[in-house]
Parts: sequence; structure tokens; C-alpha cells
Amino acid sequence: MTGKAKPKKHTAKEIAAKVDAATTNRGGGKAGQADRTGLDKGGHAKFECPQCKITAPDIKSMQIHHDARHPKIPFDESKLVNLHASVAGDTSKPRPGDTSKPRPGVRGSFKK
Repeated sequence: MTGKAKPKKHTAKEIAAKVDAATTNRGGGKAGQADRTGLDKGGHAKFECPQCKITAPDIKSMQIHHDARHPKIPFDESKLVNLHASVAGDTSKPRPGDTSKPRPGVRGSFKK
């Protein structure tokens, strides 16, 4: 315990949170940009709007986008472009010895 006039030092919880934030890839920057585009399997954006080419992660989000941005055109689920279907092979789980690039959102440190 510290006295009234003494400032507290950094707690173990605060230091652990800083280490976690520094070593966990949250998907921002250039690594996250490829993930957000949906071009690679496992990306956030699964569907693409046929009118304006904007991407969305699921049907419900795309329907909300369509109702807001294209109210005069009827929503047709069959016209949506599935970006994940166009990618060949399943890379959702890395294989042993796989030297592919690291994917965003995967916990791990580059500081070794």
C-alpha cells in the first residue's frame, strides 16, 4: 500500500494490458487492409454490392445498406457477389509448415 502523498506505480494489470495491446494484431494498418477487402479467404467482407461495389460481412448488413443507398432498386439476394466463393482453397486454418503471411486478428508477437 502506498501512502496518501505517494503516487502509485504501474499495476501488473496495466502492464499486462499494454503488453497485450502491443503484441496482438488487431487488424489495423496494411495487414488489416487486405483482411477488410475480403479478397483473401477469412476476410471480414464477404458480400459485394453489385451497384456500388461496397462490401459487407453478411446478408443482413448488405440488406440494410441496400435499403439505405438503393431504395428504388428491389433487393435481390442472388445478385450479390460472394467474395469468399471466388477464392480457391480453404486457408482458414494454417497447416504445419505453412509460410503464408500472418492474418489479422491472430494473437501473436512479432517481437522475438
